Amino acid sequence: MRFYLTMKKNEFDNCSISRITNDGVCLAAKKIALILLILYSGTVCLGQEVRPYNSTSAGIVEKLFPGIWKITYGQPEKYLPTDFKEAPMEDALRQLPDNGGEQSFDLSSIRFKEMPKGVVAEYKLDPSELIYGFGLQVNTFQQRGMRRDIRCNSWTVGNVGFSHAPLPFYVSSAGYGLLVNTARYVTFYMGSQNKLAHSSQIADNHTYKPSAEVEIVVEGAKGMEIYVFDGPAMMQVIQRYNLFSGGGAIPPLWGLGVKYRAKTTFNDKEVMKFAQYFRDKHIPCDMFGLEPGWHSASYSCSYAWHPEKFPKPDSLLNSMHSMNYKLNLWEHAYVHPTSPIFEQITPYSGDYAVWKGAVPDFITKEAREIFASYHEKNFLKNGVSAFKLDECDAAFYHEAKGEWSFPDIASFPSGIDGVQYRQLFGLLYQKTIWDMFRRNNRRTLLEVRASHLFATPYGAVLYSDMYDHADYIRMVLNSGFSGLNWSPEIRQMTSEEDLIRRLQLTVMSPHTNVDCWFLNNPPWYQFDRDKNNRNEFLPNYSELEQKVKKLFELRMSLIPYLYAAFAEYHFTGKPPFRALVLDYPNDKEVRNIQNQYMMGDHLMCAPFIDGASIRNVYLPEGVWYDFNTKKKYEGGKIHSINMSLDEIPIFVKDATILPLAKSVEFITPDLIFKIDCQIYGNPKQPTILFEDDGETFDFEKGQYNLLELNWGNNKGKFVRIGKNKKKLYEITSWKKVTE
Repeated sequence: MRFYLTMKKNEFDNCSISRITNDGVCLAAKKIALILLILYSGTVCLGQEVRPYNSTSAGIVEKLFPGIWKITYGQPEKYLPTDFKEAPMEDALRQLPDNGGEQSFDLSSIRFKEMPKGVVAEYKLDPSELIYGFGLQVNTFQQRGMRRDIRCNSWTVGNVGFSHAPLPFYVSSAGYGLLVNTARYVTFYMGSQNKLAHSSQIADNHTYKPSAEVEIVVEGAKGMEIYVFDGPAMMQVIQRYNLFSGGGAIPPLWGLGVKYRAKTTFNDKEVMKFAQYFRDKHIPCDMFGLEPGWHSASYSCSYAWHPEKFPKPDSLLNSMHSMNYKLNLWEHAYVHPTSPIFEQITPYSGDYAVWKGAVPDFITKEAREIFASYHEKNFLKNGVSAFKLDECDAAFYHEAKGEWSFPDIASFPSGIDGVQYRQLFGLLYQKTIWDMFRRNNRRTLLEVRASHLFATPYGAVLYSDMYDHADYIRMVLNSGFSGLNWSPEIRQMTSEEDLIRRLQLTVMSPHTNVDCWFLNNPPWYQFDRDKNNRNEFLPNYSELEQKVKKLFELRMSLIPYLYAAFAEYHFTGKPPFRALVLDYPNDKEVRNIQNQYMMGDHLMCAPFIDGASIRNVYLPEGVWYDFNTKKKYEGGKIHSINMSLDEIPIFVKDATILPLAKSVEFITPDLIFKIDCQIYGNPKQPTILFEDDGETFDFEKGQYNLLELNWGNNKGKFVRIGKNKKKLYEITSWKKVTE
């Protein structure tokens, strides 16, 4: 039954009799309207169709690009994540296959309805469908049968979907991805609930099939906007999403090196002593991070140097630059009352304080300009290369007393509420800082503790205070489904073996970071926190130091390979770190593997956890080589692999030209990597290296070269394509790998 309210608003407010039509029947309007309002509260709009809660409707479908559709239902929200995204890479999007114009997902199958909790979208999964993604998920890899609550949080609460960067976006093995364009709390029931009608199956055959029902609930909304990204394969789904977001960020060359973060209590002399340590020992280190103690006030932040600990910050910066360090400063976006920008930014901040500080509304132009211009003048122009953007994720939901962030009921000058701003805060924070660097034509690599949809174009890595080793590996895989980069930093460890295995993981990740904010000495001197701070060293610390140096040298040798993978991320949308299921979608064995992943197109990583020396490794079809011993393995089966702490768990795909650089201690503007090309099997396809100035956005103007490495007739050759004068690489040798 359908009811239509035909009166105008002033007639409803003032008249005693109006008309509601129900199949032509005239009734006392106000009385019936009031009954309808009681029965269908929240669904009645003047001049619009009134529907009971159990009725459903289709949305409006619009094709945006080949393989990308938007479905709109109901009343749009004032602020959507798409309002803040970068421009899509249109040319690259149009080059992806369009699946013959057909869709892997039936767009018309989605039905919408309005309920007191919000708007609900419903449809069904195919029985064989597997689900991945939902952003930086911590506890699970395959998401079918799960409930995912998309709620930004600083700490995982159970296994419900909370995370530093949970995204309302998933990818299906059926060859499509579905995204809900909202910053509100969203719940996805991915075949996790069964409707009563299904119970008849039990009476018929005494079995109960798994649910295929999907229900998506956007809390507090009166409409929903859905984006569908087509394949035909999952890899193309993710490429479309990343290119629609604006293309992957290419970090500066130094961002792919090694970072060390010093103890938060260190003063300038202690910082310089530590910086000198790496140079004296010839241990690679490009980036040096200062933790909260550099501020005059840090909770909340003053963004002013501590006058006693750092009385001459310009002198410190000059000294660090002379030693070829890139300085990274810790901060969060809660502005202390003593900060030079507090009075300016308060009118453009939320109505709740965090640690007594103002929370800037980065949706407003004024807040962005005040915050960014201060950072530009006082830090970027003085040589600071990057920032660590901490605690922009939210509070500890599992501890009410730990609710340190602003509440959901907060309001902001832009008109956005606390719920939406909580979800967008990390994204808008990194965008504000990233845009500042872009205006100065300088690339950076930020650390950020929260993010949201369409963050692909921002040069940032996510990190966490949570520290489970298996979770850290899983987060590398899950981030690749969503245009995110995860940094499994080294911080705490329980043994020498655990230290080395965790260091191996961070070497095999987007960002190699040793975060020693609470240690007096390097963790390889002493892994026990209390003993380290008492300067009680391990008897074999020198031996461990050499193992660490070797690992960091390996990381530096991989930079040309990794830089090319990030360039491909930018131009094609292919994630540089990704689950095996993306490269081998037809291999059933990889569909649930959550402790191995691809690093670029040619290397597979199989981290060892908890200090282990043996594990099972599944190698997909083809031939694979142990990176350390060059031993050959047959693919399509599980192998028991034993590796010492001196060996890194990397396997090289057959028919690979692997460019390895001679290790350097740090990146300099005039550096030219000397490349040794290792040949595995008989490569038929070239390996492409990306060559630009390594630090600006001039590559967007075409100022770059592609270095094409080829192997044939038992010899190698290279071709440099492009007109960029800057050369990063010199090919020094070609070596055929044998067992």
